[in-house]
Amino acid sequence: MTTVLQRICADLGLENSTPDEFMAPPHPVPLPSRLATGELAWSSVVSAVLAAGGAHAPDPDRIAAAYRSAELLTIDGVAPNVWAPLSGFWRTSDGWVRTHANYPHHASALRRALELDDDQDPVAAFSGDSSASIVARITAADGLAVPVRGEDPAHDAALRRARLIDTVELGPSSRGAIAPTGWLTGIRVLDLTRVIAGPVCTRTLAALGADVLRIDPPHLPEPEWQHLDSGHGKRSALLDAGSARFGELLDAADVVVLGYRPSALARRGLSPEAIAERNPGIVIAQLSAWGDDEPERRGFDSLVQAESGIAMIESADGSTPGVLPAQALDHSAGYLLAAAVSMALRRRAGRTLLVRTSLRRVAAELLGMPRTASAGAPTSDDPEQHAEEFRVGDRLVRTVRSALPGHPFSAPRPWGGDEPSW
Repeated sequence: MTTVLQRICADLGLENSTPDEFMAPPHPVPLPSRLATGELAWSSVVSAVLAAGGAHAPDPDRIAAAYRSAELLTIDGVAPNVWAPLSGFWRTSDGWVRTHANYPHHASALRRALELDDDQDPVAAFSGDSSASIVARITAADGLAVPVRGEDPAHDAALRRARLIDTVELGPSSRGAIAPTGWLTGIRVLDLTRVIAGPVCTRTLAALGADVLRIDPPHLPEPEWQHLDSGHGKRSALLDAGSARFGELLDAADVVVLGYRPSALARRGLSPEAIAERNPGIVIAQLSAWGDDEPERRGFDSLVQAESGIAMIESADGSTPGVLPAQALDHSAGYLLAAAVSMALRRRAGRTLLVRTSLRRVAAELLGMPRTASAGAPTSDDPEQHAEEFRVGDRLVRTVRSALPGHPFSAPRPWGGDEPSW
């Protein structure tokens, strides 16, 4: 068993129930990078399989395809552009910054901060100032940017002293546990997540049989490709979190998955402690970008890669920042959280449990794993065999197949097209 898989199994209480075939993949997961991205991916998906009581190990090539799902996605035969023009690395007067502007309101904030017109080339706006100044201006305008930094081994070692997946008891309850098979039929999951990590978690729970209802605020549209890439098996509704109907949904849920900033949720009365008091026995799963130490801070996988040192480790020339071969922090966090939810449901009898992780904590784990001098070349089989087509409304959507053996995906549904009801 790999060291990271040992850590995960210990965190989840699975250390005595791992069949030999799960200990290592039959061949490396083809996610070539200097860091051990493939090993992290294998361990994360295996944890979800084991927590669900699975008897068969996943396919390494299917895992790689699942992590790179956006590359397989087509909508009516067209591959979407998954990065907005203002999302990326930008050279500054003293280094680099990484921005994220895939949501229109984040792009508008970035343009305000840099005083950019819609048709203006942004290169000069970045190159004429320092990284610290640019990040400060964009952050003050509610945009997203981080400096590209080298790794900080001492900080990462400190992060690794905490569990990769933390489980906290928040109080007593009268609810019982589910059967140890891990099948989630009849379990109601309220999905309050966006982008990749949280939706991967809830997509996995849906594949395991859960009734997953995703709720989004009506004023904040989700990019179509992003929803279709990870919306499998879930219903999708629009509803304000302050409404009475939302409270009824929360009160009737078995699980709630939180993917928004901890501070923003707390201001809406949706902190884990408030939810536990309202609905004893519910399993609360919380994912954040930067962890509990920075509850106010927004973040995405690409930003965590840049600030944690991953981008410079993956640099092809030692100067220009690079990236992992997939949004591996997101996908790994999603599978880890799904595994933690399955185990919490099996162990919740008499307790209200919170399970949580963060992209930054996953990054610290990856940075502590063995690495190689070069990224290597991909050795995957034909990725097309890991794709399937679904009819979603009037669109023909090709997406990746499930990485969990025996738990296929069902079709995504149109974003916001369902009633907010169980």
